[in-house]
Amino acid sequence: MDKFIEVFNSLTSGFGLNCIIFLSTLVLAIPLGLIVAFGSMSEFKPLKWLTKTFVWIIRGTPLMLQIFVVFYAPGLLFEIPMRSRLTAVIIAFVINYAAYFSEIYRGGIESIPVGQYEAGQVLGLTKKQVFSKIVLFQVIKRIVPPMGNEIITLVKDTSLARAIAVAEIIMQAERFTKEGLILPLFSTGLYFLVVNGLLTLLFGYIEKRLNYYKG
Repeated sequence: MDKFIEVFNSLTSGFGLNCIIFLSTLVLAIPLGLIVAFGSMSEFKPLKWLTKTFVWIIRGTPLMLQIFVVFYAPGLLFEIPMRSRLTAVIIAFVINYAAYFSEIYRGGIESIPVGQYEAGQVLGLTKKQVFSKIVLFQVIKRIVPPMGNEIITLVKDTSLARAIAVAEIIMQAERFTKEGLILPLFSTGLYFLVVNGLLTLLFGYIEKRLNYYKG
């Protein structure tokens, strides 16, 4: 019983770090992704190509490599070592997911027919009013499924934090395998299944709530 309690406490404590990484990434990457999306759609060519190059690099390289770069590069290049491993992980995750979210936003915005904008202007609305009153809700409906997929993927990706020895749940479980206990490692899947199950229900509910709008 004492060993069970020790395992449970260790896994739960480790998953707490996974949750911190997950929530921090969402809070920061969702608005940052929108900024990046507007940059990639900008009519100012240098900004547009700079943003697109940034997104191409981030989407084209592994997240684990990006974690290593964020953690080690400041010390190697500027002799300013990253003191917090957790902070380095969060920075890498925010940059990575902001790039992915930006493409979802861009795809959603650009999928709206030009006629929607023209109809709003005919009604005497400004561009901002057209976007906020006509376009925005259509975009939200269209991006909910891909955003849901990315957010569920994010939950699982938090396990990559162990690449730089952040003691998330799987790293905690691996400690028990050295003692000959394999069950804690497989038990970590239950934590991810529960959270992703709840997120699946949440996004399913959101999609149903948006079904009233058929545009």
